[in-house]
Amino acid sequence: MRKNWQDDKEYVSLVNDLMNREEVQKLKEFKQHHYSNRLEHSINVSFRSYRVAKKMNGNVRATARAGLLHDLFYYDWHTQKFSEGTHAYVHPRIALKNAEKITAISDLEKDIIVKHMWLATIAPPKYKESYIVTFVDKYCACQELLVPAVTNFKNKCKNYLGFANN
Repeated sequence: MRKNWQDDKEYVSLVNDLMNREEVQKLKEFKQHHYSNRLEHSINVSFRSYRVAKKMNGNVRATARAGLLHDLFYYDWHTQKFSEGTHAYVHPRIALKNAEKITAISDLEKDIIVKHMWLATIAPPKYKESYIVTFVDKYCACQELLVPAVTNFKNKCKNYLGFANN
């Protein structure tokens, strides 16, 4: 059975102050992976990463908080271009600057936020928590994009073939 983040009292206690910030709630306004918004994605990454860190005896606080803040930027990444580099390089640095405006950020949390795009960027993470968020971020992106896309495709095929959507 999949656990809902709101039902995990420890997780909520770690991120509640951030979750209630206008700067974090504003992420609802931005599409992330075609079928999700940036806030949904950030919560998915944060909560799943927190659960993995807990099993691996990692720093659950830093993992949950940095996971929530890893995409704290306010532009459409599909269209915005930067002279400083690719979106994969630029947005973690923008997210870190935005995160530092709303809360104190530890060195561990900095590494998690800045390095979460590793594999699309060259600098590898320093900490296991950074690797956790990096890989959970990729997993969530695939889930958020592929599961709805496959479901839509299956439904279109069923409709085309004359089968009911069950």
